[in-house]
Amino acid sequence: MMDAELEKAFNEQLGAELYSSHLYLSMSAYCESIGMPGAAHWFRVQAEEERGHALRFFGHIVDRGGRVLLGEVPAPPTAFSSLRDAFERALEQERQVSRAIDRLVAMAAERGDYAAQAFLQWFVTEQVEEEKQAADMVAALRAIGEDPTGLFMLDRELAARRPEEG
Repeated sequence: MMDAELEKAFNEQLGAELYSSHLYLSMSAYCESIGMPGAAHWFRVQAEEERGHALRFFGHIVDRGGRVLLGEVPAPPTAFSSLRDAFERALEQERQVSRAIDRLVAMAAERGDYAAQAFLQWFVTEQVEEEKQAADMVAALRAIGEDPTGLFMLDRELAARRPEEG
């Protein structure tokens, strides 16, 4: 059985993961609107990953005898000034998620909840990868600037992204 406060925090994180999914779908729609189908694809894959993260929290809460309480998911922004702006916001979103996961780890440790700590370790590792991917994209876009050829080549590279296994 999960501590009531930890269960509440896990439900909040489930909602945050769903928000991330919505945010990435919004970024995908933006990329479609500016003729960047590869980037749109990249963000759609990211949105599905975030939905998968939410479902992991859903399953853990249920497996521990808790109750999943789905709240309202706020509407994400729909306007971005550039592809770089979208990826900079994605990086900030991933940093926020990392901080939230760190708080959950501390909370689980404080309560001696080893099952929650083991569950969260996957997210700790995942967030390192998530932040790195977004940071790498921001760095690439800073280097490319507004060069159409560079943006075209990057867009083609982004189109090749495949969903993660597991």
